[in-house]
Amino acid sequence: MAKIIFITGGERSGKSAHAQKIALSLSKKPAYVATARIWDDDFRTRIERHKKDRGDEWINIEEEKRIGSIDIEKKVVVIDCVTLWLTNYFCDSKYDVECSFDEAKREFEKISSKSGTLIFISNEIGMGVHAHSEAGRKFTELQGWMNQYIAARAEKAILMVSGIPVVIKGS
Repeated sequence: MAKIIFITGGERSGKSAHAQKIALSLSKKPAYVATARIWDDDFRTRIERHKKDRGDEWINIEEEKRIGSIDIEKKVVVIDCVTLWLTNYFCDSKYDVECSFDEAKREFEKISSKSGTLIFISNEIGMGVHAHSEAGRKFTELQGWMNQYIAARAEKAILMVSGIPVVIKGS
């Protein structure tokens, strides 16, 4: 079974930087799994900038949905991020929360059954303004349920607040 570290918080709270810091403290050559789907040229530019910023010490892997197929044996892996990963399932299932949640749980179980260290980054979108659309409300539910699912299985959970890591589970 993989060791799981869960890092959550608001947008631009320092989640990715903290996850990368942890990963580099555990491995000289960690892997970075980007779950983002390239929706447009602006997003493509953002992804390329992030890759360049991480540097050569990282193994970069792009996987929109099937994270369970990634070879993580004895590796330290940052998965960034649960929110974008769930968005891919949610859009592909035409906003079916149950289907998306079931598929994501299956992939999570596959990857977490391997030996390695997994650092999952997620967002706490339910702490903000109530979504105005039905799809937005459904996605907030999906995100909250998946965060709970991962956090329950994590050895350590960290809430990032203004760049400060607050340990909420584990030591």
